[in-house]
Amino acid sequence: MATSNFVDYVRIFCRSGDGGSGSVHFRREKYIPFGGPDGGDGGKGGDIVMVGNAQMWTLLHLRYTRHLRAEHGGNGAGQQRTGSSAPDILIQVPLGTIARNNETGEMMGEIITEGQQIVLLHGGRGGQGNEHFKTATNQAPKFAQPGDEGLEASIVFELKILADVGLVGFPNAGKSTLLSVLSAARPEIADYPFTTLVPNLGMVAYRNQQSFVMADIPGIIEGAHEGKGLGLRFLRHIERNSILLFMVPADADDITKQYQILLNELRQYNPELLDKQRILAISKSDMLDEDLISEIAPSLPASIPHIFISSITNYKIMELKDLIWRSLNMPENVPGKG
Repeated sequence: MATSNFVDYVRIFCRSGDGGSGSVHFRREKYIPFGGPDGGDGGKGGDIVMVGNAQMWTLLHLRYTRHLRAEHGGNGAGQQRTGSSAPDILIQVPLGTIARNNETGEMMGEIITEGQQIVLLHGGRGGQGNEHFKTATNQAPKFAQPGDEGLEASIVFELKILADVGLVGFPNAGKSTLLSVLSAARPEIADYPFTTLVPNLGMVAYRNQQSFVMADIPGIIEGAHEGKGLGLRFLRHIERNSILLFMVPADADDITKQYQILLNELRQYNPELLDKQRILAISKSDMLDEDLISEIAPSLPASIPHIFISSITNYKIMELKDLIWRSLNMPENVPGKG
């Protein structure tokens, strides 16, 4: 199997730079043989900074980065010359990336906008030169301040996909097929479980040159919240979607039961996911005639909107887009949190 270009989790040991030491120096000029202290301050150590880049969609570029160490600040010098500050290390990441301390689990920052910068580890402050320590009783201090040490931490970078709509369903529910029909995305499609091994994003064109972003999340199975199947690796991507589009195929033994199993997996993983707007789409409905649709519809959950669709025949695809658009822009008028 080829190595995937989609990487959503990396761990890097990072260390910010030490501050430079202050200088111990005295003025020594031709006509001032015993001048006072003029030692300059040390420069600041480099920071470790996370930066948002909207052109990125994966952490692949960080996959083989194991260590990042910023440079130390320069030492101060005579004639009150301050040491140079070290350059910061800028870690470019996609929008939706969070950083956590690997040891404590503490969240250090979250990137949600282009160009956003978050300092993860501050560089050490430069020490003061001996000119700062001159007093009435000590006219020639022979000491200066060392620079502060930098900080270090093992940092986990974790990407949670930002999308308007997240597709939720068991393997082979037709999620990839729907995404390929609605957008220019070309996910792998086949009739076997876990065809989708990485999330796929697609831009869906809508009326009047409007659009929304849809994410095809790899199929969930019962027990995913415990790590079964592709489990926890991809459930986190659902956290960043505005709407959850549940997909259950028309040939399922019990459509409502499958929906409830999917809902329970989300509840067990993160109960807050149930606060999101939800839509139920019964896929592969080209298998059904109007009588069967009328027979199945009353048994579906009444608390959320549902729609019968077929990606193969384009049955009710435009109506689905309308329903999604209303849910995104007028959520108060669309049921779907029960």
